[in-house]
Amino acid sequence: MAPPLLLLLLASGAAACPLPCVCQNLSESLSTLCAHRGLLFVPPNVDRRTVELRLADNFIQALGPPDFRNMTGLVDLTLSRNAITRIGARAFGDLESLRSLHLDGNRLVELGTSSLRGPVNLQHLILSGNQLGRIAPGAFDDFLDSLEDLDLSYNNLRQVPWAGIGAMPALHTLNLDHNLIDALPPGAFAQLGQLSRLDLTSNRLATLAPDPLFSRGRDAEASPAPLVLSFSGNPLHCNCELLWLRRLARPDDLETCASPPGLAGRYFWAVPEGEFSCEPPLIARHTQRLWVLEGQRATLRCRALGDPAPTMHWVGPDDRLVGNSSRARAFPNGTLEIGVTGSGDAGGYTCIATNPAGEATAHVELRVLALPHGGNGSADGGRPGPSDIAASARTAAEGEGTLESEPAVQVTEVTATSGLVSWGPGRPEDPVWMFQIQYNSSEDETLIYRIVPASSHHFLLKHLVPGADYDLCLLALSPATGPSDLTATRLLGCAHFSTLPATPLCHALQAHVLGGTLTVAVGGVLVAALLVFTVALLVRGRGAGNGRLPLKLSHVQSQTNGGPSPTPKTHPPRSPPPRPQRSCSLDLGDTGGCYGYARRLGGAWARRSHSVHGGLLGAGCRGVGGSAERLEESVV
Repeated sequence: MAPPLLLLLLASGAAACPLPCVCQNLSESLSTLCAHRGLLFVPPNVDRRTVELRLADNFIQALGPPDFRNMTGLVDLTLSRNAITRIGARAFGDLESLRSLHLDGNRLVELGTSSLRGPVNLQHLILSGNQLGRIAPGAFDDFLDSLEDLDLSYNNLRQVPWAGIGAMPALHTLNLDHNLIDALPPGAFAQLGQLSRLDLTSNRLATLAPDPLFSRGRDAEASPAPLVLSFSGNPLHCNCELLWLRRLARPDDLETCASPPGLAGRYFWAVPEGEFSCEPPLIARHTQRLWVLEGQRATLRCRALGDPAPTMHWVGPDDRLVGNSSRARAFPNGTLEIGVTGSGDAGGYTCIATNPAGEATAHVELRVLALPHGGNGSADGGRPGPSDIAASARTAAEGEGTLESEPAVQVTEVTATSGLVSWGPGRPEDPVWMFQIQYNSSEDETLIYRIVPASSHHFLLKHLVPGADYDLCLLALSPATGPSDLTATRLLGCAHFSTLPATPLCHALQAHVLGGTLTVAVGGVLVAALLVFTVALLVRGRGAGNGRLPLKLSHVQSQTNGGPSPTPKTHPPRSPPPRPQRSCSLDLGDTGGCYGYARRLGGAWARRSHSVHGGLLGAGCRGVGGSAERLEESVV
């Protein structure tokens, strides 16, 4: 039985140490050394009793819960300089005894809330040299009370979980250097009583908010843990906001000022305190008075200058600070926007610009013009509805309402999509600030408003619905007599009109275009045929003119050898030979035996007609232009 037992022990020992690794069992602790082994993943057969596991300088790309399962005794885990891009949720969930975790030199982009869950006794967390751009707010919650060393340097962090870092009472060293941090929240390190080193080198900090942590300085007797603060390499703006830091005793002067221009490039600790100055706010421009219609958007603007940049606030008519809500929003640049104005928004607003050097204020007046809600010019505080204009128009048309003796409102030149509204000048004793046109249609009950200057008495309505009935009313808006009075409205008149129906597609124009096209096509065919037959006639005439003429003999005598001349033989009289036809061209006219152009053309058409109808050889064809045989040739 001994040999099998020995083999079993050897097999178990071989399985406890991965093949490419070196395992050392010193006293009662087991160390597994797998650095520089070209590993692509965590070896699955690592002894679960391992206390120290070194996996640095490999090619591991991801970590998951199975990699360190049941390794409750692991104290030191080194994963530096791998290619880790992702850490699964609770990948270190069983490492309850872990004290040191090295993840530096990897390719981590973000840490989620569950990425580092598990090691509740972690003291040293090294995450430097990654590509971290985001760390979830609760990523460090499991070891807030135990963590002593946190290294987040050489990353791409703009924000870090300040709330979690500020709740680490045992933290001794915090490295945040070489990141993109541009602001520190006030009091971020106030609770870190044990912090002895804070490195903020090479970030984008223009200023540092006062913090009780920095006042400890280097006096070992004043505090149990004197602070070593490094913040060089930041674009410090040396004004009165950093005067508190300048008054701290420092043995070095590596920090320099980046602005203002007069102090740029000078050593921070060499600048006299009197030159750390600020400029009080100055409001450069602002809205002085704004009038809007009820329900419209109101935008109040206020711009201020100062060093540092002033903080902008707004105080409403009720002397309360205007905050962001569903109706109003105050922007950091000094703009106040009210989405839907009401009568309660009218009044005086105060713009306040503040910075450490002082404050400046400006007054803005907002007036909200109430919309008319009826035909009598009164405003009862309700919202106008789609039926208001229709009711007032129908009442006026039926004579149920009594209108003032104002000029009538007319709608003329009505088309399918437009109409011209005209009205008279009105009574001179009634001042008019502006006119308001309200109308809606039978197709859409939405009430539409149009504002017209007081100097106009015509307005062209566009974009109307074709074939719809419209009700329209004209109101005159008069200026208020007092600051708290509402704008007075008077109904000048109403009108009812209908737009023309949409013009259908003109089929006659299409028929005309189609007929013209056919006419041009048929005409072109006829002209081509005429040219062909004209050329045929010319060829025939030219061939007849060039024919061989019979030889004409006169006074013919026979030659003899001195004998009497023979008596000439008498021939019967012959009719003169036919005169050869002359070749005629189109420009010779009807001369001699030639046909005129019109006559020849008519003859050609007549012959074509007879040829088509089978009567080319008839008697009627012979009288047209020679024998039937010649006509047939000419046609063919």
